[in-house]
Amino acid sequence: MKKDEVVKQFTTPLDAGAFPLGPYRFYHREYLNILYRTDLEKLKKIVPEPLEVTDPLVRFEIMKMPDVTGLGSYTECGQVIPVSFEGEEGDYLHAMYVDSFPAIASGREIAAYPKKLGKPSLYVDSDTLVGLLDYGTLRVATATMGYKHFPLDHAEALQEIVKPNYMLKKMPGYDGYPRICELVRSQITDIQILGAWSGPARLELFAHALAPMADLPVLEVVSASHIVTELSLASPTVVYDYLAEK
Repeated sequence: MKKDEVVKQFTTPLDAGAFPLGPYRFYHREYLNILYRTDLEKLKKIVPEPLEVTDPLVRFEIMKMPDVTGLGSYTECGQVIPVSFEGEEGDYLHAMYVDSFPAIASGREIAAYPKKLGKPSLYVDSDTLVGLLDYGTLRVATATMGYKHFPLDHAEALQEIVKPNYMLKKMPGYDGYPRICELVRSQITDIQILGAWSGPARLELFAHALAPMADLPVLEVVSASHIVTELSLASPTVVYDYLAEK
């Protein structure tokens, strides 16, 4: 393969890339969101400057994505922390556990999504919406919500999803020191709400050394939502370069 052809390839392996070129469109993307109150001091220790913690809150979310252009079908689970950056309110994507290698690779390489391999699932059990996260063979999280108990205003549902997302992009060099260490921002703008509901919810987190969701303990469930959407993800932009000061 000629040098100019190497440069044109999107990702490796060169003859069978780990994921295709986007943009990616998500059809019937389904969210279970549980907002809960947690320990403020633990949040402050884990959220990177220059982001600022606004409230002692965490959003636990499971997203079932059965139809994604180029990536297929997969499920994702994570913790999102409300923050502010230079006066703008947004969400810091703290951790994400995903059951699809193309989704993990593209999320980390193209953007800065903090994705690891996990086994999340979202399904209806009789009259209950159930979200589970396993890491290996061990249970990490169990979330339950009453299935479609109350309609949720679509404008309110939209605001849960379209806030600016902040992510940390870290890539080491061959000497072990960071080659890239950036805070990036992304915001969903191409989105349609297909349905939204609220209801009673509970969340239980279990201690795990490599999936430490329980380090941000559930002190009180504040609210819960079940949202179905179609959307496209926007490209991230760099808002802070940690290496620029070096």
